[in-house]
Amino acid sequence: MGKADSSKKTILLLAAAVIIYALIRTLEAAEFINPYWQRVIDQALITTMGALGLSIIYGFTGQFSLGHAAFFGLGAYASGVFDKTVGHGALPMFLLSLLIGAAVAGLMALIIGLPILRLRSDYLGIATLGFGIIVKVGMDNSSKFLPILGGATGMSGTPQVANFDWVFWFTLLVIVLVRNFVFSTYGRACTSVREDEIAADVMGINTTRIKVIAFVLGCALAGLAGGMYAHRYPFLHPSSFDFLKSFDFLLVVVLGGLGSMTGTVVTAIAWVFVLEGLRMVLGEAFIDFRGVIYALILIVAIILRPQGIFGGKELGFLVPKPMGSQAGGKGGVNAGTGA
Repeated sequence: MGKADSSKKTILLLAAAVIIYALIRTLEAAEFINPYWQRVIDQALITTMGALGLSIIYGFTGQFSLGHAAFFGLGAYASGVFDKTVGHGALPMFLLSLLIGAAVAGLMALIIGLPILRLRSDYLGIATLGFGIIVKVGMDNSSKFLPILGGATGMSGTPQVANFDWVFWFTLLVIVLVRNFVFSTYGRACTSVREDEIAADVMGINTTRIKVIAFVLGCALAGLAGGMYAHRYPFLHPSSFDFLKSFDFLLVVVLGGLGSMTGTVVTAIAWVFVLEGLRMVLGEAFIDFRGVIYALILIVAIILRPQGIFGGKELGFLVPKPMGSQAGGKGGVNAGTGA
């Protein structure tokens, strides 16, 4: 019964995706959506992919990270450089470059995650913020050791092969991947770490291992989103991956509701359109006051709805099986135990 219910919800998810895809394509064909707004939609979907990665790290595992944009940028540059120098836009190479972007971000997350994930709360946030600053400075000065990256002048020339079709279906793939992870035994172990790390440790869960798995997977998804970004927008610049970009992802996860995939997806899409609307209304003043606007939105949201827009709730088709069977009985909590 559980498998049938899971399959039914997966079919519902795919059906909803097909309907949304067909609707957007129809509106585009009818010229209700022009190329400018099509790019905004693509940006919203790419942001959704990256935000779902942070949702695993912070929303479901409770690890406060302020360096998510660094992994987004690493994926963008790694994927862009590979396709620019080797792939030249060929389809297999494009797909391989996306995997390379995700792998580079995931590998870097593993390298820095092993030492810093022993920290907790604000200390972890400060450590990831420091890593983000290091990556940003490294990108600014990258022309000194790798001229192709362009350094502070930015990098162009990445083949622009990531159209709406690729962005949309990869976003759906990421949603399904995150859904399956969150409702697996590993996902349940992540939630237990978020709720009470000491209690999870006492119950036999290898909390360090679980935190590393969540961190690597979340950052790899950020790298995948970065690779898609590099193939959708023709110019990469270090300023696109600074602290404010990390704050973008953080705001999406917090406003949507910690532990809610639905909240992350809906808020990520809405957030990109809100920013674009503010940019159109305020013009250049938006750049100067962006930090103030972010802070005001966050303050108002925390006062009015501290649990987030969705408050940890999910749409039905994003919950693959009944809550009682998600942990798989007694064996479920042992997914993260040490050998």
